[in-house]
Amino acid sequence: MPDPGPSLAACPVGVVPIVWNNADLADLAPFVPVETVLDEIARLGYAGCQTGVGFPAGPALRDALTDRSLRLAEVYATLPCRRDGPTDDALAIGRERLALLHDAGGAVLVAAADLAPEREPWAARAADPGAPRLTDAGLAAYGRLVDTLAAEGAALGHRLAFHPHAGTFVETPDEVARFAAATDPTAVGLCLDVGHYTVGGGDPVAAIRAFGARVWHVHLKDVAAGPLDDLRAGRTGGFLSALRARLFTELGAGVIDLGGILEALDRIGYDGWLMVEQDTTWRPPSESAAIGRAVLAYAMGRLP
Repeated sequence: MPDPGPSLAACPVGVVPIVWNNADLADLAPFVPVETVLDEIARLGYAGCQTGVGFPAGPALRDALTDRSLRLAEVYATLPCRRDGPTDDALAIGRERLALLHDAGGAVLVAAADLAPEREPWAARAADPGAPRLTDAGLAAYGRLVDTLAAEGAALGHRLAFHPHAGTFVETPDEVARFAAATDPTAVGLCLDVGHYTVGGGDPVAAIRAFGARVWHVHLKDVAAGPLDDLRAGRTGGFLSALRARLFTELGAGVIDLGGILEALDRIGYDGWLMVEQDTTWRPPSESAAIGRAVLAYAMGRLP
């Protein structure tokens, strides 16, 4: 019988600090000082985090995390993309984020397309025939860009995992599959954000089965049923309006099948970071982060 690989219970659990200070909508809630954010991440029992709004860089970030027994799980790199492919500054932006990751001793570079103005209003409705899409040439060019950045990251000892994102040109299951086919499978992994994949019309469990070992990084994010229905029905102006309606919610309070997702990850022998993420909340952010950590621990304890 083949070795099933390491248990999912051995995976480090991190948090994305966007729940404290939203990077897309700075006016969504009062700013929380960085020191408070880091103290709360450590207090709640997380092993690490993504960079966040106002975080220091380089050795200062590494020291701030080390002082709290935390690790830098990832740096997020938004690589601008339009219908005809990456913008002229996309590679320079990616290299800057890669340098931040490397200088701070981080692990994974998580890359994603930006909220393109022509696609953001189509979030959760991007499978509609009228939605603007990447041209074939644009997809090929964007794939080459990401391959280049992944190769540079690998030379520094870092993996690159691409994050499909609602309101961008890589959102729907079909777009994710086309992007995966346009990039080097040995160099570019998938950051499966189960919330965004759900908003894009996909089933995260099916994605894990389909992409298997190419899933290198995971964002665990739940989606609130009401705001999702409104977004899909076109009653919301787009992704940013849905964020204001608190599209994302605490783990266990939304529509994702957390238990099924964890079981699927366990079956493929996933051994990367499990990142709890919630972009928006009606609660105090530390309360939402605590709920996410507790719900994940409970769900992990119920794995066969």
